[in-house]
Amino acid sequence: MNRHPAPPLPGWLQELLPFERYVVDVGEQRMHVMECGQGQPVLMLHGNPTWGFLWRKVATALMGAPVRCIMPDLVGLGLSSKPRSLTAHTLEAHAGWLGELVDALQLDDVVFVGQDWGGPIGLRALAERKERVHGLVLLNTVVSPPREGFRASFFHRFAQMPVVSDVVFRGLAFPQCVLASVQGERASIRGRVADAYRWPLRGWENNAAPLALARMVPDGPKPPVDTRVAGVPRLRASVLGSRRAGVGRARPDPGAGPGLGAQTASAGQRDADARRTLPAGGGAPGDCPRHPRDDVKARRRMQETVPVRLPGL
Repeated sequence: MNRHPAPPLPGWLQELLPFERYVVDVGEQRMHVMECGQGQPVLMLHGNPTWGFLWRKVATALMGAPVRCIMPDLVGLGLSSKPRSLTAHTLEAHAGWLGELVDALQLDDVVFVGQDWGGPIGLRALAERKERVHGLVLLNTVVSPPREGFRASFFHRFAQMPVVSDVVFRGLAFPQCVLASVQGERASIRGRVADAYRWPLRGWENNAAPLALARMVPDGPKPPVDTRVAGVPRLRASVLGSRRAGVGRARPDPGAGPGLGAQTASAGQRDADARRTLPAGGGAPGDCPRHPRDDVKARRRMQETVPVRLPGL
């Protein structure tokens, strides 16, 4: 594995991240990774527009437990490589980069924690590595293509508007500048915490991913849009329907839109060992009062687990 030193952080941000940091080659890109602890690997993957900073409280709370918390930054976000072309961002590309990271770190018996875009990206990568998966914790995410009648949220419809969305997303640092507004506990993102979420994306050249990932969200259930999430049904059958998978789930992301977020609510409802967390909004569940770490701990405490069969499989 080609592991490289992590880029430096300003002193105020370094104080908030007392973790080992490094960078790993994933094909033509590089992914920044933070980790702490030893034991069973827990791979925590954030969404749009955050980065591994999202999981700092969860990882700190799990210190002392026999787990190895691994917190990568998606390509284009955090301190990972930042392709300037919006077309570089696809589900397949992100899943490929993450899959290379999983292989490079030789993660086995892993508990995967996915939030927002981290859910389908991580699950798509693990669909080809299901023998490595021990459990799943899914937070404010989607694991299925849109249903009939799906209508994208205003946020995602706005992202499809040419020119004006480029100016707002890339020129005005949206949506990271208003991240607290979709947070279950708005006061949890302010001051240096708010600065930390914005810091890696400062500047037009570093700010392509938030818009690109917003445009990746399907805006309807019919082709060619479904090709963007073509790997997810295969994932559901191969990962969620196999071995010892369990699901910890948050309430639906209010930003997902009708017919998309609803599928998060039903994930694992019938035959899964599932837990529900308090709503955190789509922004930063790691900063909400009720932490996802409780679901990670619960996932590890399970002595016997059952296959997860999502409704409709």
